[in-house]
Amino acid sequence: MISVNIYYKGTNGKAKKFVEEMIKSGVVDEIRAEKGNLGYEYFFSADEPEVVLLVDKWKNQNAINEHHSSPMMAKIAALRDKYDLQMKVERFVSDDMPSGDEKYIRK
Repeated sequence: MISVNIYYKGTNGKAKKFVEEMIKSGVVDEIRAEKGNLGYEYFFSADEPEVVLLVDKWKNQNAINEHHSSPMMAKIAALRDKYDLQMKVERFVSDDMPSGDEKYIRK
């Protein structure tokens, strides 16, 4: 699995408005329905009210490549431009949990 964290930063509540429009327009549902998408969730920062975190999870790089070549990317880019958002991106590739770490996880 590949997890991509995208931090959207705006001013005057624009990052939140971006998320609201992404949801209302149906783009979020379209992305969640894409082959290989394992999760697409927004989180709001308690420390930075002008920052929204998107946690975007994909089965593999091929799924991400297909998503990036989909018509939705143009919609997303247009909304990012509309709300004048800056982005910071982090990417994580999952691996097997090392033995011993399980004792620190409460289930």
